[in-house]
Amino acid sequence: MRGDTLSSCHRVGVLMSATFRVFAIMLLFCCVTCFAREGIVVVANVKNTSLKLSRQEVRNLFMGGASEYALTAIALPPETHTRVLFNTKVVGLTESRIRSYWAQMKFSGRRQQPKELQSEQSVLDYVKNNHNAVGYLSSAMEIPNELTILFEIK
Repeated sequence: MRGDTLSSCHRVGVLMSATFRVFAIMLLFCCVTCFAREGIVVVANVKNTSLKLSRQEVRNLFMGGASEYALTAIALPPETHTRVLFNTKVVGLTESRIRSYWAQMKFSGRRQQPKELQSEQSVLDYVKNNHNAVGYLSSAMEIPNELTILFEIK
């Protein structure tokens, strides 16, 4: 009798384990799919509403490179999901590589890291209230008409 009970418990355990694995795989697939679908919008408060930037120009702007436009980059903190998306889809570097880069730039005094604000709403408000300010947001954010979309990636 005890052997039958152990055997039944073992079967239930195996079944639960298999069910958990299937659930975990489905959850991972959904997260990856959602992550891939999320877009980034780079918005600015500029007079030239027809201004558009390439991915490389946006990357240079947020990495302190030279730009023909007098724009001020505003970033989100490293732990935000939108920054991770921006780094992945636009900059093409991991957060640790970006931190290392900025540490070198700070030490050498060559470039200034973008100002960081705590939330997408604070970035949106800052850009709205400061001429030539540029920030990146999730494409899910509602962009006011007075701001210009410089770059968008889906």
